[in-house]
Amino acid sequence: MMAPQNRCAGGVALGRQMTVEFYDCSAAVLADAKRMETIFLEAAKVSGAHVVNSTFHAFEPQGVSGVVVISESHFAVHAWPEHDYAAVDLFTCGPGVDFDAAIRALGQGMKSGHWIVSSLVNRGILRESGELERLVPVVENERSRGLQLSWKERFDHSGAGGLSACIDIYRCRKLAGLAETDWRGMTDMLAEAAGLRGEQLETGWRFTAAGQDADFTRSLRGGRIAGFVCGADRRVYLDVFVRGFFDPRAVAEAAVSALGGTYYRMQPQIRQ
Repeated sequence: MMAPQNRCAGGVALGRQMTVEFYDCSAAVLADAKRMETIFLEAAKVSGAHVVNSTFHAFEPQGVSGVVVISESHFAVHAWPEHDYAAVDLFTCGPGVDFDAAIRALGQGMKSGHWIVSSLVNRGILRESGELERLVPVVENERSRGLQLSWKERFDHSGAGGLSACIDIYRCRKLAGLAETDWRGMTDMLAEAAGLRGEQLETGWRFTAAGQDADFTRSLRGGRIAGFVCGADRRVYLDVFVRGFFDPRAVAEAAVSALGGTYYRMQPQIRQ
């Protein structure tokens, strides 16, 4: 296990997962699905997470399972009132969720006399190239604290000079009828999503079209946006570079929205 930790130190994790064992809880609380839902919603709130929805189910004769879906991922639980025990899974894909605050709120709400963090792992570990490591998730300890949960943290930590991202958008519903001026306007929008504004936008533009396909490059002061459109396949392939930091997910989501895409794939890369 130690070799993967050294190999990944300083990288980016797509998510971080913590499992917590809550002992000596109130059986009455653990058996009450509505009350458990309220406790978990409050824990998500105090942790800084953004709640999307929640669902909790009461089993017969007893027991509760539930999940709070947050924009950062989820909080989940299965409770055994007969053992005064609850197994909790906290998962976040953003750095703004305070696991410690969530655990305290859950412990107080379930009236737990004792709890243990049984695991803390990094999920979806990205190499410097932006490719996923294919390894067992790294158990987090002092030697793997270099794994950040945001590209901004990774960028600042590495002292990088720029960031690039390959963004592939699939099943685009809004390609038909788009003219050269529409594509240039879209590069303006994507540049602004990357934090480039004003005079940074006023540089070179190249566009060629052949049938349903198109190829374009927008040179910017401080960056570049290039794209290839496969009209027949309803796909758009974007390459974005910015000298400095930008949020690759913000650019990808802006492009998906503008093109009516169904989903996208993304490969960011820190540029030294």
